[in-house]
Amino acid sequence: MLNRKFILENIDLIETNCAHRGVNVDLGQLVSLEEQRRQKQAETEELNRRANEASKAIGKATSDQEKEACKDEGRELRRQKDALQGEVQQLEESIYQIQCAIPNLSHPEAPVGADDGANLELQKGATPIRTLDFQPLDHVQLGEQLDLFDFDAGGKVAGHGFYYLKNDAVFLELALQHFAMNFLTRKNFVPMITPDLARTEILQGVGFIPRGPETQIYSVAQSDLNLIATAEITLGGMYADVVLQADQLPIRMCGISHCYRTEAGAAGRASRGLYRVHQFTKVEMFALTLPSDSEATLEELCGLERDIFDAIGIPFRVVDTATGDLGGPAYRKYDLEAWMPGRGEGGEFGEVTSTSNCTDYQARRLNIRYKEKGKKGTHYVHTLNGTAVAISRALIAILENYQQADGSVIVPDVLRPLMGKDLITPSTSM
Repeated sequence: MLNRKFILENIDLIETNCAHRGVNVDLGQLVSLEEQRRQKQAETEELNRRANEASKAIGKATSDQEKEACKDEGRELRRQKDALQGEVQQLEESIYQIQCAIPNLSHPEAPVGADDGANLELQKGATPIRTLDFQPLDHVQLGEQLDLFDFDAGGKVAGHGFYYLKNDAVFLELALQHFAMNFLTRKNFVPMITPDLARTEILQGVGFIPRGPETQIYSVAQSDLNLIATAEITLGGMYADVVLQADQLPIRMCGISHCYRTEAGAAGRASRGLYRVHQFTKVEMFALTLPSDSEATLEELCGLERDIFDAIGIPFRVVDTATGDLGGPAYRKYDLEAWMPGRGEGGEFGEVTSTSNCTDYQARRLNIRYKEKGKKGTHYVHTLNGTAVAISRALIAILENYQQADGSVIVPDVLRPLMGKDLITPSTSM
């Protein structure tokens, strides 16, 4: 979240930013509540001062009657102070709720727009889009021919949006995980396998809404646990309430986790098959940095995503995400969109990764700070996240881009040693 003092001193800026990001926050109510809080806090401090004076007066009293009067006055003043302090606390909680709803500031170069239609294309990947001399199939059709998925069984067992991977799809998923983790550990990321559950306070700290009608999170009944939507939650949560030394930064982790999302409201052809599902596996990058290093780190994380998909040989483009599509914690976000020949009419780009600089927005909520040697006080770290590989969408991109006219699928070169084969065909998949 943003610093409260900064919000109050820059109301016009915050109001404009909220409008650009499509977030409706009652900033006037926040200002009013803060004025009330300050007034009541001053009254509380005055009552406390008077109560202390009454206590001192007891020792100076010249009679028992005077002493009792001083004691009675002190008790009444403290009762009033405690009651007023309760009101201050209630105001504090109301202010905090509004403060948490205010999104991060937006990078000055982030394109202003309501949704992904305003995204700005920055560059394309090294692999050109193939010109196909046959009608391409989408990944669902390919999966049926090659016996790679079972959506019907997934729906029967867990409901719509769940699925089984079968045969070579299993080994392709494992190969992608292995490739991404090896790639990132060579870039000095610490490999992690994280829990699939996290406490409500951790999700809130990272910037997710774990409960309520707007949530995309599955919560566990009669507990404060929730299924995570990304390892960003668990990797960030590791450092909640931790004070680091400046020379420990940056901290760079890559985590494998299952990801669970309700995907409420998602529908249409764009959600067909594996594109928008309730459970998938993801390799996530997460970094904690000094504030001065976060913008360069964002560029690095985006570069690593590009390197991964260039290595796999998938055509893609990188877009600068519009303000209305950033999400609350992100200051700036880049999406990597892979070309999917079977998507839409004649092929479309579809998002496969994103990387965000969240500045100190998450760190304030999670209370992650650092201390500089020889200096007083602490400062909030900056946090960044980036998808290395969201496996389900990477599977779509590989199957559709590497399909052949006979329905077989070539295995990308970098995955062949991990798959143990060069080609996926019906005969090898059944």
